[in-house]
Amino acid sequence: MGDPSAPDLIPARMLNEFVYCPRLCYMEWVQGEFEESADTVAGKAAHGTVDSASPRGPDLDATEEEKLETIHNRSVYLSSPEHGIICKIDLVQGEGKEAVPVDYKKGQMPDNPDRSWEPDRVQVCAQAIVLQDNGCTVPHGVLYYVASKTRVEVPISPELTQRTLQAVADVRAMAASGVIPPPLDGSRKCEGCSLSGICLPDEITLLKLVPEDGAAPQEPEVRRLIPARHDSLPLYIQEQGAVLGRSHEVLTVSKGGTKLTEARLVHTSQVCLMGSVQVTAQAMHELLSRAIPVCHFSRGGWFHGMTRSHDHKNVELRIAQYKTASDADASLALARRLIASKIRNCRTLLRRNHPEPPANALALLGNIAEQAECASSAETLLGVEGNAANIYFQSFAGMLKPKEGRTDAGLMFDFNGRNRRPPRDAVNALLSLAYTLLLKDCQIILAAVGFDPYLGIFHRPKYGKPALALDVMEEFRPIVADSVVLSAVNSGTVSPSDFRFTSEGVALLPAGRKAFIAAYERRMDSLVTHPVFGYRVSYRRIIEVQVRLLSRYLSGELTPLSEFPGFMTR
Repeated sequence: MGDPSAPDLIPARMLNEFVYCPRLCYMEWVQGEFEESADTVAGKAAHGTVDSASPRGPDLDATEEEKLETIHNRSVYLSSPEHGIICKIDLVQGEGKEAVPVDYKKGQMPDNPDRSWEPDRVQVCAQAIVLQDNGCTVPHGVLYYVASKTRVEVPISPELTQRTLQAVADVRAMAASGVIPPPLDGSRKCEGCSLSGICLPDEITLLKLVPEDGAAPQEPEVRRLIPARHDSLPLYIQEQGAVLGRSHEVLTVSKGGTKLTEARLVHTSQVCLMGSVQVTAQAMHELLSRAIPVCHFSRGGWFHGMTRSHDHKNVELRIAQYKTASDADASLALARRLIASKIRNCRTLLRRNHPEPPANALALLGNIAEQAECASSAETLLGVEGNAANIYFQSFAGMLKPKEGRTDAGLMFDFNGRNRRPPRDAVNALLSLAYTLLLKDCQIILAAVGFDPYLGIFHRPKYGKPALALDVMEEFRPIVADSVVLSAVNSGTVSPSDFRFTSEGVALLPAGRKAFIAAYERRMDSLVTHPVFGYRVSYRRIIEVQVRLLSRYLSGELTPLSEFPGFMTR
């Protein structure tokens, strides 16, 4: 084993990222962030030829006669403990002791005096330094720009060498500081960056300009650097006895040897198994390798948990989360913001959907939201939240307008308050399922960002309780889950025949559950204007943005609390 006190070797690729954008380097190297984009996929394709060839490097212990042979090795891994650099060189060419590193770049050769970009020159210089430290003579490096099919020689000058070694020192100092560099200010670089949706450069810049009274300035404009919707979608499997398998790049669902449906892996964001559904080892291995979570539900829709790949590498974030959760004042300050946002969203839903908006309930909810913002303790806030929920659900039935002409529809969708475990009426059965689906999605997003979903801020820790996921979903309960229930009942998406009534409670039958889940996914995929940033993205994206902003707040990049915006729809 190596010396555990020895500093980590810095990949040459990270030096490229640092020169391009220090914040990008920090997120990738220190926090372990990565996100595929069209550019990263194209970059992998550009490296495909060299990566698929022999991985052997030059035999540096060979005899002098052997070293006179022509060197032509692909995908060469080498390191320099002396300078603290490690690299994978796409191609090494030369003769004898002379070696030339060749680095493939997917884009066009730039039209500038150097015929190359500075980050690329620093990366190939780092490769040259590593080769030199391993006994080679390096006259120059080469950058091959694939799109323009152009080979550019890069002289390994003293100036470039000094710039590269300074970058090594700067990266090490940045990592040791534990402070993420600020985002680039309005840079065009952000528009092509695969981590722009994680970095949130314009959003962070705007929030840091928000004055203490919370009034957002008109400038700067926030660019929508993330896609409005996710390209991939969840796959739900409800057929009892079905088997989920894999055939090359496709997930297949079959039963008794008959294929029921299929989904391309690249278009699958999560897999949800309802009841007795089996998964082949091949399918599970591929899902784990692609970090696609598998969610396990009971046949009736109870969320048991999920299978996913390794935890996120961002230990810094979990340390910050634990620190905040153990600080009563810090936890209360954040919890007040989340609960106040939830109450205001409940008020908005009533105002929008009630045929005769109850003025008294709206006024009370407005006052209670203000009480939530100044609650003196977690216990007080819990009482305030419970009071708001009672007032809200007392008026909830007024928003239910079952489609006319259905037999005893009014009776079947009668609602007299919230009940659960088990739900005793059809509306509560729908609410429970909607909350379960939303909780599942919040857990997936939290895990993807790097949080521990089980340690909450408002909801206190309890064995098996995803407390932080419950915290995050609070402000989205009314505008996502409750809204789906209202839409499903009022539009006739679910009907009385979709439920089974027993002495133990009410359950949604498979056909009704399928229709309701489809309605839920449509809601999560619908576009909404962010009240602070002004761009339109899906609710699923909104939740992700809120979770990532929460990570920036807990890690100290957004301070004070006025810079963390609760999500309140207008």
